[in-house]
Amino acid sequence: MKRFSALILSVLLSSCVSQPYAKTNAPFDGTQFDNIEPFEDKSIFDLLSWKMKALNESTAWPDDIESKQYKPASQRSVKPIITVINHASVLIQVDNLNIITDPHYSLRASPVQFAGPKRVVKPGISFDDLPSIDIVLISHNHYDHLDIDTLKRLNDRDAPKFVAGLKTQSLLQDNGINSAVDLDWWQSITANNTKITFVPAQHWSARGIFDKREMLWGGFYIENNFKIYFAGDTGYGEFFKTIKHKLGAPDLALIPIGAYEPRWFMKDAHLNPKDALQAFKDLASKKMIGIHFGTFKLTDEGYNDPIDTLHEEIQKLNMNPLKIMVPTFGKPYSM
Repeated sequence: MKRFSALILSVLLSSCVSQPYAKTNAPFDGTQFDNIEPFEDKSIFDLLSWKMKALNESTAWPDDIESKQYKPASQRSVKPIITVINHASVLIQVDNLNIITDPHYSLRASPVQFAGPKRVVKPGISFDDLPSIDIVLISHNHYDHLDIDTLKRLNDRDAPKFVAGLKTQSLLQDNGINSAVDLDWWQSITANNTKITFVPAQHWSARGIFDKREMLWGGFYIENNFKIYFAGDTGYGEFFKTIKHKLGAPDLALIPIGAYEPRWFMKDAHLNPKDALQAFKDLASKKMIGIHFGTFKLTDEGYNDPIDTLHEEIQKLNMNPLKIMVPTFGKPYSM
């Protein structure tokens, strides 16, 4: 029997709907979702302008970073163990559940594997060393977060439950992944004694040219005796305070610190280190771990810039550096 069949799973709807998407918590016009604080979509001309400037202004990355791969500290754990595999892929072990966020084991964050952003560092845990996964959390459908090949491998090996934003289920089903559930913002599932709520983020979605914002994006708030917030991919907004108000201050916040330059193009949808620290303060989280850095060159900042800038901002803001961690990929951290 597959591992997840032993779990107690239910969907707690924050509002009753008689038909799909008839009424949603996330802004939705019947075709496209939107942000709580909407921002203007970048045009193809904006994209071309950025790419032309990047020829001179983008900082080059190393082609390959020497790194160590670790084995999980435990196959299962009641107390929380957090392992950032790299980018936004995080193994969360708690309540005897193995949860993984935005798992990505492919060579490139791209619709094809012969072109596009190529990983410069191997995953901190090899795929074969991953413990049996019960729940896969998908923040949104961009290629550096929703990697179909990795999801298929997990589905074939472990048959976990896949959880994502509204209208993502059909994409997964088209790829042979049938154990999936779509959530609106503020909707939840429960497994064992753990509640997982899909929460707002300020971002967007697209897999191609003509499907922008057709699938909902967000973060996840995981709560049992220990509360963990996973931001996914996001810009800064008042929703961080709303999450804290509705669900309480987390014990740990997993917040992106990379993929943020140039600001004129990235600011609306991507935090920089200063924004990440403000989000951490808005959440009133006890601790923060930085994610979404040092794996794929997606933007113009240098490889070490997110870490260096984060440390500089911590010092400028006179924050406690012991509460803010830059993880070693693959290394388990007990909470």
